Amino acid sequence: MKLLRFGEAGQEKPGVLDSEGRIRDLSSVVPDISGDVLTDDGLAALGNVDISALPIVDGDPRLGPCVGQIGKMMCIGLNYADHAAETGAAIPDHPILFMKANSAIVGPNDDVVLPRGSVKSDWEVELGVVIGNRCKYASVENAMDYVAGFCIVNDVSERSFQTELTGQWTKGKSPDTFGPTGPWLVTKDEIADVQALDMYLDVNGTRMQTGNTATMIFTVAQIIEHLSQMFTLHPGDVISTGTPPGVGMGMSPQVFLKPGDEMELGIEGLGVQRQKVGQDA
Repeated sequence: MKLLRFGEAGQEKPGVLDSEGRIRDLSSVVPDISGDVLTDDGLAALGNVDISALPIVDGDPRLGPCVGQIGKMMCIGLNYADHAAETGAAIPDHPILFMKANSAIVGPNDDVVLPRGSVKSDWEVELGVVIGNRCKYASVENAMDYVAGFCIVNDVSERSFQTELTGQWTKGKSPDTFGPTGPWLVTKDEIADVQALDMYLDVNGTRMQTGNTATMIFTVAQIIEHLSQMFTLHPGDVISTGTPPGVGMGMSPQVFLKPGDEMELGIEGLGVQRQKVGQDA
């Protein structure tokens, strides 16, 4: 299934794509794409719904983040060997974890708005992993049992906030609108091998990032195992698993986002995001 949320920000309704790519309204079946809806039992119940009998959503509605009421947005840094090389960073011994404020999370095609003082805002196409079942002390062998599905995350990053201000990376990762998520939550049964997905990101029609999840240093299963040793993962939590090479910070000379730029990014089987870049007043 390809689950989604549509409507004005803060008023999104749950939906699902039918076999012809049309949005069907799920609001008569579930209140949101969140929490218990994402568990094995919740997804099994959705799988028994006759999608063809649901109302078709007319027009081209705004898509919200594909997961509602996200508990925590966890992000893994330097998780592609070639990206670590372009930034001059050493390969980490364990997954690097930082948090992205939930207030940064927006829809997949919403504008990315540069905050005041931003001079080094950057792009990062990433595979998002949506937790479906409560998870603690997972192993690599059973880690995927806790996954509901996958989505795209653009881990937009203000590098001067991230690396030049005292403190943690969270500062540069959390400005408002810096977490486009979606367009869909694709349930894991539709993805044959999550460690073999092509991904890309363009800025103004120029290819910046090209990668494949096969080059991740820590696999999805290894990340879940590691994180779940330290704290519980809950249904609706999202893990953004790192980015391949081609970020602006790694270029010579460096290139960063400016108002008027347009980003397009996609991951095989997970859809496409498109964002225009604006400037906060």
